[in-house]
Parts: sequence; structure tokens; C-alpha cells
Amino acid sequence: MASDKKYWQSVEELKGSSIVETLSKNEFVEELPTDEFLGDKETLENSSTSRRDFLKYVGFTTAAASLAACQGPVRKAIPYVVKPDDIIAGIADWYATSMADGYDFANVLVKTREGRPIQIMPNKEANGTTSARVQASVLSLYDEKLRLKEPQDKESYLTWADADAKIGAKLNELKEANKPVVLLTGTMASPSTDKVIEGFIAANPNVKHVVYDAVSESGAADAFMAMYGKRVLPNYHLENAKTIVSFGADFLGDFHGGLEKKYIAGRQPGKGFMSYHVQVESNMSLTGANADKRVVVKPSDQVFALLNLYNAITGANVSSKATSVDATIKTLAADLKKAGSKAVVLTGLNDKNAQLISLAINKALNSEIIDTKNTLNIRKGNDAEVAQLVSDMKAGKVSGLITYNVDPVYTLSNSSDFSEGLSKLEISVALSTEHNSTVALMDFALPTPHFLESWGDAQFDSVTYGLMQPTIQPLFNTRQVQDTLLKWSGDTTKYYDYLKTYAATNVLAGASWNKALHNGFFKMTPSLDEEAFESTVVISDVASKLASSAKQASGFELNLYTKTGLGDGKQANNPWLQEFPDPITRASWDNYLMMSMADARELGFSNPVKDNGAINGDYAKVSVNGVDVVVPVMVQPGQAIGSVGLALGYGKTFGLKEEMKVGVNGYPLYMNGNNIQYGVTIEKVSGTHKFACTQVQKTIAGRHDILKVASLKEVVSSVDPKHSWNKPAFVSYDHQEVEAKSIDLWEEHNREVGHHFNLSIDLSSCTGCGACVIACHAENNVPVVGKNEVRVGRDMHWLRIDRYYSSEVATREEAKAMGLSGGDLYKAIETEAENPEVTFQPMMCQHCNHAPCETVCPVAATSHGRQGQNQMAYNRCVGTRYCANNCPYRVRRFNWFQYSNNKEFDFNMNNDYGKMVLNPDVVVRSRGVMEKCSMCIQMTQATILKAKKEGRAVNTDEFSTACSSACTTGAMVFGDVNNEKDEVAALAEDKRAYHVLDYLQTKPNVVYQVKVRNTNEA
Repeated sequence: MASDKKYWQSVEELKGSSIVETLSKNEFVEELPTDEFLGDKETLENSSTSRRDFLKYVGFTTAAASLAACQGPVRKAIPYVVKPDDIIAGIADWYATSMADGYDFANVLVKTREGRPIQIMPNKEANGTTSARVQASVLSLYDEKLRLKEPQDKESYLTWADADAKIGAKLNELKEANKPVVLLTGTMASPSTDKVIEGFIAANPNVKHVVYDAVSESGAADAFMAMYGKRVLPNYHLENAKTIVSFGADFLGDFHGGLEKKYIAGRQPGKGFMSYHVQVESNMSLTGANADKRVVVKPSDQVFALLNLYNAITGANVSSKATSVDATIKTLAADLKKAGSKAVVLTGLNDKNAQLISLAINKALNSEIIDTKNTLNIRKGNDAEVAQLVSDMKAGKVSGLITYNVDPVYTLSNSSDFSEGLSKLEISVALSTEHNSTVALMDFALPTPHFLESWGDAQFDSVTYGLMQPTIQPLFNTRQVQDTLLKWSGDTTKYYDYLKTYAATNVLAGASWNKALHNGFFKMTPSLDEEAFESTVVISDVASKLASSAKQASGFELNLYTKTGLGDGKQANNPWLQEFPDPITRASWDNYLMMSMADARELGFSNPVKDNGAINGDYAKVSVNGVDVVVPVMVQPGQAIGSVGLALGYGKTFGLKEEMKVGVNGYPLYMNGNNIQYGVTIEKVSGTHKFACTQVQKTIAGRHDILKVASLKEVVSSVDPKHSWNKPAFVSYDHQEVEAKSIDLWEEHNREVGHHFNLSIDLSSCTGCGACVIACHAENNVPVVGKNEVRVGRDMHWLRIDRYYSSEVATREEAKAMGLSGGDLYKAIETEAENPEVTFQPMMCQHCNHAPCETVCPVAATSHGRQGQNQMAYNRCVGTRYCANNCPYRVRRFNWFQYSNNKEFDFNMNNDYGKMVLNPDVVVRSRGVMEKCSMCIQMTQATILKAKKEGRAVNTDEFSTACSSACTTGAMVFGDVNNEKDEVAALAEDKRAYHVLDYLQTKPNVVYQVKVRNTNEA
């Protein structure tokens, strides 16, 4: 696979639009706001000024800018009167805990400074992983705007004693009258909480527990129940898979909580093996973007393709119909049968029948990849029971409702029925961490703590028992839901004691509680015995029902999905997540209707790019079963013709800051919890939407050797990569072509003494998830700038993940050589946009040993450290931006404004609670200075000082950065190349290693590993 393909980031770039060339020559598209120093610009231009006066003026402004950059607010430090024994000022403490908010589940480590949680990392000993949302959840702890602070009824605030008395009396009255009460919660995956709820129901037999997940996987749980007798989700050991076929299951995103770590563990080209992954889907998903082969079909055809695959593998003849991809399906059936027990099929259709077909295929393959014993305890929502609850409430058959951390008024498609039912209840109580649309309608609102303030347990699978411990004293007058239910059950036990007793009795088997709490988890002995269960599922009947529903499809087909950043919308008031660019579209602060290029042309939709890099869009009215939603359109390469996609989790308004009230609520279209809706009509309506999209900003596309891609067959062959798939840059020297690295314009410094840091990034392991982006945000106090600033290219992310599409037709010259010209030439290139290959590339400061930025800084604000880091002296920087202009990687950021303590940027740096998340080891930068990735110099220095204090050398692989620590898949490896035992030292010399734009000979300390695809040839 050649590395000289045409790579492009936007449709305009693919077509060679003149606007892209304009943008590439105009990086700084906004004028510096000099009016505060200079007065009226026109008056200044028309004035006559002597040379002497001009130099006086320049001297004044430079001095003023320098002074502004150096000034900092005066703060009085108040020492501890009595210092806590477990806190040492300036030293971070780490606590192991677990997160389970109903949608995200993770075993994590929490970094605290002086009693404040400031960062979350995966607990790798527990095999924990973190997503962008898990990383960002530490900021939600300090959401003073949205969090409930005191118990209250509709009239006033209450004491906890008054609330218990009023609610307890009413619950007793309903119990005596045997009137039904429902406890509505999300999935908690907490065995001790399940026991507490059992006790509450035993004390109140009129209570029923219903589990509701806003984004449902009820179909998968129902199917597993029908096939195996347990209402859980299957686990998947993708690390052992040879062939993976997925029908719309975004398992690198949110499907089953995400399986990216196992997936990448089975794709290690450096070790000579990679699973072969085929994704059949309509939306361009994160999983599809990482697949070896992507088959684009609309959702109804996915159903028939799945049924045809079942027929091809089993030899059956269940009800189906022909599709345009049947030839591919036959090939896939052969590949799956060849892989046998090492093959697996997944489907993301939230339909019990589709999930049963998938399970049946895996049974026919005798798949060892699907695990039906060590199952997953997440996503336990029951759509049928929720629908019955709403119906009963509306009919007046329910007398009381207690909710915990759910917001059905926002997330239910028939929320008006739910709201009507609320008005007929005799009592409604909301136990919630945050204020929301549902809480506002309830009789009582009782505040519960954030998970970082809580005790608890979590069991996400059958063998890993996670513990949850508070990492900070409660910020508000909150009480845990377990303590509340225990009290209302007449049990005086405190939940901490209840939890400890439960763990000792049911889990630990004599092991130490303190050790389990310290580690954050305990590995249980898996039960090998499986209860005998006789399934009554008749696959032919299942197939008939599934085919019947798909055959009724008409009009456009809508695929509702969740973004990697915002998920189900629980953290919609989190500015880190709102500003996080979507890995696929590179848009932030928005959701949109994704539409194929062909459909957009036919319906008249477009995304024009302005000369400042901003992207606009048209509005569409989307109608499903009489429900209309007006949403902006984003033309998306790789979207299946006849289908559209819309992200859930946006359009939330209640209680949010004004800046966070963005996007459109897609839940009204999420009928019956089904992520696929048929019979959709789309109509163009008036108006222009302004997107905040980084798609065409800071791009280095168009320069060769940004990306290098090879096939697995090429990598495992004995062919010299330097003469084939990983060619180094060559230059002309003395009339001969020589390797660029052999020619040097600078005198080389000796870098063999002391530490020398490198960061290795494996493009084959990077899924584009973005956890590293949020981790960098948290560790380095990166400011949030808001939608308007992102729109004009002023985002402050130190680390971005560039997304590139590639075309099989590499160049226009190649197209001409094929005999194509005029419209046919462009059509050949554009055809690739129907299903382009996708590659993700994390891009940060490359810490060049021959850094172009260092040579042009007039005040030596940027310089090179002995350890290889390109350093910034913020109080020297005067903001000339020469360094950014001279950086070929476009990785430097300019502080156009003062983002902290500025009401114009009302995010976390503008209030006392939000500032609690700031890392005291990293300065908050001022207006007018440049900033960029520092390779977490505060972390490397802390490691060195720790080793020095302990009188030892730094251990092998002890160095880390925020991004490398957060990386779930191990794509990022940081270390000291002068230590031959460090993993990064071997990676820097690996045959897949290369530097971006290596022909410039900037000699970066960031090294990339060539992207490898399994073309199923090796």
C-alpha cells in the first residue's frame, strides 16, 4: 500500500477549492485587537508620525505587552492551622476508585492536590480504561451551576430531617393502602446497592424497581436472556479474534461500554499479527473508521445482509432478500468459517431479533470470542418496563415515583406522556446529583453526591469487583442514595458499614478490605458452572420478524448514535466535552444531521467554507412518525446513500449555562428505544447554521509524508522498508540524492548525557477516541474558549487528533494516466468520498531538536531544553507569533484573550468551584502569550526529583505524560531514549518509525509508527 496517496481532510480540499489555498496562506485570520493600545485604527493610519515618535511608540507597546504578560493577580496564601496527616502541600495523592454514572463505567485512579481531585486516569492494574467523558467527569464535580446543593420541595429548602419526615409519612401511607410506587434508576452495576434496594422493597412491598437507560441496549439484553437465561450483555475477547465482522456495532465507541483495549491487543503488527476487521454500517463511526474494510449500506440493508450471512454460514434459508453487498457477504462468510472459533459477529441494532441472529451466528461458528460466562453488568435498562411505567403513570395507575439520576423528561421520546403522568402522582421524589428537567417537576429534590464524593462498589463484569471511595469531602449538603433508602427502610446502618460488611461476606472471602480499597478492585474467582438453560428460540421465526420490519422501510433511514465526546448528554454542561472536536467530523459544540454527498447534492444541502476557516450549513426539517426536528446538515463522506445520522445527547437547556445550550435534542426521534428509524422525510428549510469546526483549520494536508500506510503483508515481509513502504526523505546534495538526515545545517549537540525524551505514537493503535485530548486539558490547565472562538480557528487544544481521508486515486496525474479528464477526472476522485479510508494522527508540539520556532523568536521565549523538550518561558513571550508562523506542524496556540477571570469566557476558569480543578503545578497563561504542548515537563521533573530524593536512578518506563497515561490502547509511549531499556528507545529505532515532514529535518522528538492495515492477504 503506497504512502503517496492523496490525503484530504475536507470535501473542499478534495475538490481543490481555492478557499483551501487561501486558508493555508492565511493562518492568522483575525487581526490582533490593538485598538485598546492604539485608539482608532483609521486615524492612526492617516496620521503623520516621525521616525523618532514611531520608535517611542513601538518601545511603549512592547513594554506594555511584556508587562501585561508578566503581571499576575495577588493572592494571599493561608497556611493550615493544623495540617492534615495525609496531605503534604505540593505533593499529589492518588486514590483508586470506580465510576458508574449510568452510562460510563470505569475503574480509575484519581489525582488530588490539597484535597481537590484534579485528574482521572485508568486503573491499569484493574484493566481499567478511560474515555474522554470519564477523563472529563472530574470537572463535572465542580459544576456549581447545575449541582443540587440542599434538599428542597416545591416551596423551599428543607433539612434532611424534615425531608425524611414528610416523604417517609407519605410512603408509609401508600404502603398501608397498597398503592404502587416505582423506583426508577439507571444502570448502577453495584451489587451492594442492589441489596439495599432489595431491602427497601422488602420493607415496602408496594415498590417496584425499574431500570431505565437513556441510550438503550435493551435488545441485546433481551436476546441474551432468550438464548442463555440471563438478562446481561455478552463479553467479547477481541484480543483473541482472527476475524471480526460488525453490523453497525460501534464497539470502539459506546457499544457495550467500548472494547477498544481488547480490540487493539489483537492488532499488533509489530508482533506479526492483526485481526481482520470488517465493518458494515451506514454512519461513519469510530469503529468503521478503524476497520480494515468498511462496507457502506443503509440500515435496512444491514438487516438483510445479516440474515444473508446467517444463511451463508449455516446453510439455512431464513427469510431475507438480496442486497447490493451480497457478494461481499459471501466472502465474509468464507472468512468467518475459515477463522472458526476465532471469529465473531456483532451487531449494534437495538433489536432483540437482530441480536438473536448475531448470537446464532456465533453459536454456529462455535465462537470462543464471545464470552457467555464472564458477562457484562452494564446497560441493564428494560425498554418494555419503562414503556409500561409511562403508560401506567398516564393512566393514573401509579401513586408514587422515586427517581435516581435519570432525566426522562429530556431523554424519553414520549416525554410529554411522562410529564402528564407526573401530575397524577400522589408523591414524586428525585434523588439526583444535578438539577434537570425531571427534577424541576418533582415534589421533592434530594441532592446526592458526585461519584468522587461517594462510597460504593461496582461490578462491571463477573470477576472484577471494583470499590468506590470519596476523594474529597462533599461540596454540598448531599446524602448518598443508599443511605436514603436504608433510612426509608427503617435500617439505621450507615452505608459505609453496610458496604464493608457486604464485601467481607459476599466478595472478599477473607481477603483484606483495606488492601482491596487501596487497589480499588478485587479479582473474584469465576464460576465455571453454568446453569442449564433450554432456549426456546426458533431462528426461522426470529428471522421472519426481523425481515418483516426491514421490508417495511421507506424514505430515508435515520441512525441515532452517541458521540465519543458527549455520549447520552449526562455531562452536557461540561465545557471540556462540548469543545472536544468529534473524531470523525472535527466539529465541536454541536450535533447535526450527517448526510451523504450524493443526497446532499440532490436535496440542495452544502457546507460552504468561509475565508476565516469557518464552516456554515443549511437546516433540514427531519420528520419521523409525525415528530419534527429542525437540525443543521453536515455533509459527511462515507455516509450511506439514503440514510442520515443524528447524535443524541445535545439540545439540553434546563439548568445549563447559556454557552452550553447548543445542538438539537434528538431524543424525540428515539422512539421505542430503537436507534434505527424508518420512513424519515427530510425537507430543506431556511436559515444558515454556523458550525464550530476545526476540519480545515491548522491542516498540514497536501504535504507529503504526513501519513505512511502499509499492509500487514508488507510489514511482515523481508522487504527493506526504507526502499518500499517506509521510505526516508531524500534531498539533492552535491548533485546526488542522499538521505535528508545525513545533511545538517546546524551543529549537532551531544544528547547522550542525562535524559532525552521521546514520544512514540503508533498510528495502528490510535483509534482517535480523544481521551488523551481531555487528559492534556486537565493536566495542563488548557482554557476553554467557546464556540465563537473555535469557529474562527482559535481553539487552545495543545493536542489535536487530525483525521485524514485517503483516496485510492492518489493524484490527478494518476487519474489522467488512466485516461480520465474533465468531469470524469473529478468524479474518479470524488467517488472515493463515498467510502474513504480514514486515518487518525495525534498532533502536538513535535519538540524538534532543530526547532524552526526557536530560531525566529526575537525575545528567546522559546528555547530547547537539555532533555529534548521545546520549552516556553511565558513571562518572556511578547506575542509576536513568529514561532507559530514558522512551525510546519501548526501546533502553537496564541492567547487572544485572558480566558480566566473573564465573564466573556464563562467556563471553569471563571468561578471559584471551577478553578478547583486547576493543576497548581502548571501556570494559567495570560493574554498575549504563545502556548503549546510542554511534554508535561512538570511530570518529568517530578519523576526525576522523586528518584533523586529516594537516592536512586529513574526506573525503566517510569516517565509518563498525561496523554500517554490516558491512552487506553497503548498507542502513545513516552520515555527516555537514552535508557536503552525504556520501551520508547526500541520504538524510536523500529522499522515502522518515521517523523512527520522528515524532509524538513527539524528532527522531532515525537516519532510515529506507520499505520498498518490488514488487507487479509497475510
